Amino acid sequence: MLIAIAAVGITVFGLTLWCSLTVARMRHLPAWRRCLPLSLFLIALSASLLRAFDVPQIANAIAFPLNLAAIVTSLHEIRARQSRDRAGLSVD
Repeated sequence: MLIAIAAVGITVFGLTLWCSLTVARMRHLPAWRRCLPLSLFLIALSASLLRAFDVPQIANAIAFPLNLAAIVTSLHEIRARQSRDRAGLSVD
C-alpha cells in the first residue's frame, strides 16, 4: 500500500512540474498567467517541506489543493493553446 501511495505522490509531483513548466514557456500569455501555475507549485512545495520541521498541519491543509490548482490551471492554458493552434490562430 505504501508503494502505491508513493507512486501516486510522485506522479502528481511530476505532472504538476511538467504542466507548470510547459505553461511557463508559453510566450504569448501575460507574465502573471505564465507564472501562476509555477508559483502555486512552489508554494505547495514549500508547504510540503514544512513537514521536515514538524509542522504537518499546514502541509496537510494547503499543499495538495495547491498542487491540484496548479494542474488544473496549467491544463486549462495548455488546452486553450491547443484549440487555438487547431483553429489556426496561433500567435507564435
